[in-house]
Amino acid sequence: MSEKILTIAAHPDDELLGLGGTIRKRVNTGYTADCLILGEGLTSRKDNREEEKEENLDSLYSDSYKAAEHIGYNNLYFSRLPDNRFDSVDLLDIIKEIEKIIEKVKPDIIFTHHYGDLNIDHRKTLEAVITACRPVGEYKVKEIYAFETPSSTEWNFEYGENTFKPNYFVDITNTIDAKLKGMDCYQSEKRDYPHPRSLKSLKTIAAKWGTVVAKKYVEAFEVIRKIED
Repeated sequence: MSEKILTIAAHPDDELLGLGGTIRKRVNTGYTADCLILGEGLTSRKDNREEEKEENLDSLYSDSYKAAEHIGYNNLYFSRLPDNRFDSVDLLDIIKEIEKIIEKVKPDIIFTHHYGDLNIDHRKTLEAVITACRPVGEYKVKEIYAFETPSSTEWNFEYGENTFKPNYFVDITNTIDAKLKGMDCYQSEKRDYPHPRSLKSLKTIAAKWGTVVAKKYVEAFEVIRKIED
């Protein structure tokens, strides 16, 4: 039986920015991958959530499905929590959204956001994931990894214990093109260089991590928990 991966992301496009090449690589070698996207996206760009047109959100989710074809996600799940307002949602409600999908998917591996990200939704996501994945009962998520999210992880200038300290590196030289094609599907999220969410920047970031471990293109992660039987 192949191992199951669940990516738990705060917003549409987060599910590939820091790990799209890794997911594609794992799927190519027999893993199955699903993704839970907790936030609705877009609505924080308006003064009021209700001002964002539903058709724009529908277009965003359509882009997510198109991107998923390149990355290799089997299923996408959307919770549609308020964008960039997770701190206005009871943590228990976020946990329950995650627990529901964990119970459905029963993943061996979870990828999620880093605890030091600038974005409040990312930090709340990690907190909820850690709580939902308490190692109790017979079923346990064996591995939890935190990925960086360009335009969030590197923009938090509160240096110290919360900085991104990767200790797990994945060579994505053969799958970076799939990642870039996935990002290219996001019409409302991709940006022009030198923005971190530009295609050129994503390739540059992967090249930077490659220099750390003598590879061409790499995605970097921080191990949160790993259980070996």
